[in-house]
Amino acid sequence: QVQLVESGGGLVQTGGSLRLSCAASGSIGSIVAMGWYRQAPGKQRELVASITSGGTTDYADSVKDRFTISRDNTKNTMYLQVSSLKPEDTAVYYCSARAWFSDTGYNYWGQGTQVTVSS
Repeated sequence: QVQLVESGGGLVQTGGSLRLSCAASGSIGSIVAMGWYRQAPGKQRELVASITSGGTTDYADSVKDRFTISRDNTKNTMYLQVSSLKPEDTAVYYCSARAWFSDTGYNYWGQGTQVTVSS
């Protein structure tokens, strides 16, 4: 089992920045990849950024050059630095982890943290 807890969301003006955090606990060693998703009202949840256990990162085109995903293995924490924020970035941001146990993959989710960008 893996538990994920996000923090760092809030209200920010257009052009502002935030740093989202995702603290992981439980069977950390079974995690092969982590990511940040977001879901705006009335829209489907979308992948924003991901990072593998090897450190390979990937981003949605809409956030490239504005968002940076990283992790601190000593703190079992993943981060998403969000900058140059736009009103369309307003959403609930969710942390996710993909872990493998006994040759079976599982997806875990945090509870989400709200990011609101005012124009």
